[in-house]
Amino acid sequence: MVVRMRRNRSETAKRRSHHALTPVQTTKCECGALRLSHRACPDCGKYKGRVVIDVVARATREARRTKRREKELKESGQITETKETETSKT
Repeated sequence: MVVRMRRNRSETAKRRSHHALTPVQTTKCECGALRLSHRACPDCGKYKGRVVIDVVARATREARRTKRREKELKESGQITETKETETSKT
């Protein structure tokens, strides 16, 4: 490195002073769960006191999708038993 291009420690530290990480700002929801501020709660689906995400419908939709995927995998022969039957045997 050429000497004229060298930066001293204080200039390097001044540049790096802006590299610090900021902590995540969380708030408590009405249901008591922690959530990111200015976002809907993932547990109850509320934002500013009103429901904006139907959590129950989302859960039923995901359950339906996983059941359909397991059925398709079983029919194609990629899996022989589901996880539920394996855990019930033990």
